[in-house]
Amino acid sequence: MGSAVEPRLPVLNFSKETLNPGSESWELARKDVQRAFEEYGCFIVLYEMSSEFRSTLFGALEELFDLPTETKMKNKYEKPLNGYVGQNPVVPLHESLGIDNATTKEGTQFFTNLMWPHGNDRFSESAHSFAQVAAEIDEIVTRMIFESYGVEKYYESYAGSITYLLRVLKHKAPQGDDPQLGFVAHTDKSFTTVLYQDQNNALEVETKNGDWIKVELSPSSFVVFAGDALMAWSNDRIVSPSHRVVVSGKEDRYTLAQFSFGDGMVEVPKELVDEEHPLKYKPFSHLGLLGFYAENAYKKLKCPIKAYCGV
Repeated sequence: MGSAVEPRLPVLNFSKETLNPGSESWELARKDVQRAFEEYGCFIVLYEMSSEFRSTLFGALEELFDLPTETKMKNKYEKPLNGYVGQNPVVPLHESLGIDNATTKEGTQFFTNLMWPHGNDRFSESAHSFAQVAAEIDEIVTRMIFESYGVEKYYESYAGSITYLLRVLKHKAPQGDDPQLGFVAHTDKSFTTVLYQDQNNALEVETKNGDWIKVELSPSSFVVFAGDALMAWSNDRIVSPSHRVVVSGKEDRYTLAQFSFGDGMVEVPKELVDEEHPLKYKPFSHLGLLGFYAENAYKKLKCPIKAYCGV
């Protein structure tokens, strides 16, 4: 008997030259995206990043996390779950900050000025450039999903409702030789999340049958996740996968994760409701979902979105 093959996440190549909507390579990639989202709820995307940009980006993140805790704690927004997270005994290795509207120069500049009142061009420029790359990947993926389900006529209004939150994360190297939990198992509350990390692999994703996949990423790899809002929008065709961070080794780990949120009501397109797929979710406010989740986090709800707006 051969040993069972470790399950791995699908890897899709999004090199710019070939991916034009309507082209053959677009159609093939679109089928792969749909299959990956329905089977795993996430996949790896290869998308070129220059090594210079990469080293500038992670250098800027180190500089940010080296700031005093009281400076980082100024990172607050009206929206729930958007600001500074850290110094938490449940996840002592985790620290993160949120940059709202990072795809706009104003959004990144507002955050930068809060952290560095005298300015820090290197940080604001690299964070803004990264946010735009992540948004490009996200737009390709979401356009493909709308096309896959034959509801592309709704894509423009969806795209117009989206704002992006860029979260930058640090997981400290654990004391001792044993791997430690850097962040608890959770699903994202976004439509989609585009994640990029340094060379320290620590991400694990749960499959439908309860196995955990260790995700190994090259310098040009991103991970795209479906969040709870996309699962609801798709009427449960797409899964929102549970994932966690397990850190090991002697180096701190730096990650960027860009989340997309709708600013209005989300509802299942009528085209996605039929006898095989009866309606599973009432229309819901995406911001309302975040608030509900923040208020009920202590309850350890099995599926927050079903508790919030399930039929």
